[in-house]
Amino acid sequence: MKVPVQAVTVWGKIAPSHSITAIMITDDQQTIITGSQEGQICLWDLSSELKISSKEILFGHTASVTCLAKARE
Repeated sequence: MKVPVQAVTVWGKIAPSHSITAIMITDDQQTIITGSQEGQICLWDLSSELKISSKEILFGHTASVTCLAKARE
């Protein structure tokens, strides 16, 4: 059984820069994924009221993220 984990984003008074270079939405239209010039990938929750809230930010790429694609099962 999978246990849901609450994502927590921690930064100071200013969020890290995120110049979007790629964007994708999941098939269920509940998550937006963005890639950035700074090499980050961000996941965003999209509510049915079209409100967007940050979910996770992934670091590690050493170059711009210029393309996003979903993996096949």
